[in-house]
Amino acid sequence: MCHHAPVLRRALLAVTVVFGCALAGFFAPVRLGWLSAAPAAADVLSASVATTPSGPSMPEGFVGVSFEVRAVHQYTGNNPLAIDPVLLNLLKGLAPDQQPIIRIGGNSTDDSWWPLKGMIPPGGIYYPITTGWLRTTQALAADLNAKLILGINLAAGRPAIAAAEGRAFVSGIGSKYIDALEIGNEPNLYPVFSWYKDRNGNVYRSRARSYNLTDYIQQFKQWAKVLPNVALAGPAASNPNWMAKLSSFVTAAPRLGLVTYHRYPLRACTTDPTDPSFPSIPNLLADSSSAGLAAGVKSFVTVAGKHNLPLRIAEMNSASCEGAKGVSDTFASALWALDTMFNFAKVGVQGVNFHMLPGSNYELFTPSQTASGSWQAFVHPEYYGLALFAQAFPPGAQLLNVTAPSGPTKVWATKAADGTIHVVVINQDPVNEHDVAVTVPGQTTPGTIESLTAPSISATTGVSLGGQTFGAESSTGTLPAPAVTTPATPVAGVYTIPGPAASAEMLTIPPATTTPPPTTTTTTTTTTTPTGSPPL
Repeated sequence: MCHHAPVLRRALLAVTVVFGCALAGFFAPVRLGWLSAAPAAADVLSASVATTPSGPSMPEGFVGVSFEVRAVHQYTGNNPLAIDPVLLNLLKGLAPDQQPIIRIGGNSTDDSWWPLKGMIPPGGIYYPITTGWLRTTQALAADLNAKLILGINLAAGRPAIAAAEGRAFVSGIGSKYIDALEIGNEPNLYPVFSWYKDRNGNVYRSRARSYNLTDYIQQFKQWAKVLPNVALAGPAASNPNWMAKLSSFVTAAPRLGLVTYHRYPLRACTTDPTDPSFPSIPNLLADSSSAGLAAGVKSFVTVAGKHNLPLRIAEMNSASCEGAKGVSDTFASALWALDTMFNFAKVGVQGVNFHMLPGSNYELFTPSQTASGSWQAFVHPEYYGLALFAQAFPPGAQLLNVTAPSGPTKVWATKAADGTIHVVVINQDPVNEHDVAVTVPGQTTPGTIESLTAPSISATTGVSLGGQTFGAESSTGTLPAPAVTTPATPVAGVYTIPGPAASAEMLTIPPATTTPPPTTTTTTTTTTTPTGSPPL
């Protein structure tokens, strides 16, 4: 579920931040006492990788982002001729040499409209889409050669508003950049949460308590009749009960080109620590938040596939309600995201859009402008995990089945179209090292190992990927140098991959017919750098 209160961008309150960070550090051992156990001697786990790929090939744009309608300018800037270059490079880093897929929606799907002459907007609408917004969004898509999933207002209950919005998107952005129009945002919550309050404090919901999937299907048909002739997406639901009836929706929905589902494993609004959805690092790293989350989607992927439709998790992140400080903004989120993306790919999901809300705790990166107008961004830990996934699972690659023991160490393997094999070891144990001896039958080619590390599992800074970091602020949106790797020579077909506590390691084995790239063995010292104010 995704209901966001208004949030602020990073404040420049240095004294407050230093004091707050000091307090956070002081209380961290109390709050996260399970991290402080003495480490045991490193063990060596055994894993084996199958030689034959399984499952579908990785599509382009699997890793995507999701922006709120009203937040686009906060990431892009207001000049369509000069889109924030740091943003562009960061988005390219999640979909290298690919066509990214960006979803623009969220709660603001139903808070926004294209103003209609002579019409007073309903009380729940307060953000007008302008020609400037259209030009900027079109420029973003053009600069990236991206495809957009654009939310269409459903809560207002007026087809005329939806029609005007759809026409504005097609004429102002261009159908070549539109992947689909997503009708509504989590309509299963319309009868649950208020849409707006009037000046007297009266609460209004956009739909009656009885509103259900059957009602949504009928309105989807109405909206389809008036929207431009481009592909449509839905049901944009966050409720597995609605998705359990997906077949009836897919069968009835006209012009449906994409099935969309929204998922968050945890809820930052939950205050009961015994609740499995309570936002904590142990709950985030629990299998229920990764493999379990993906398993719950598998049957819906099957239903969509029977109708030759892709299913995309069009909105996801670590915890709803803007994420949880000390969880969503930590290195744990990077390890969780990396593992979860493999799990979604395994069950056949065709892509995932990580939701970003300015000032929230789950932002992948936080942009800002200097006094001179140049852009920079603080890159949060979760981004690093997604960047490693993009390297490990390029378009055209397929999963290789892995046999490995259960526990906090996860092992994944892929084979690219050119024959390159990637083996990723994710050690979610915050204290103990677990090395992995991986058998890759028939492989004698020396490989290289790239590391994803941080000072601790609860760290919010000091993250390093391949020995490189974006630092406190990145003015480019790219890592400063190529990754530093270490050589990995197999012994009788076995590669030993070290698995330090709270880390991920990627073994890359090039095709036997090619000469392995030169490698550099480097000892990297990770330095924690200040990040400025945390999101409020």
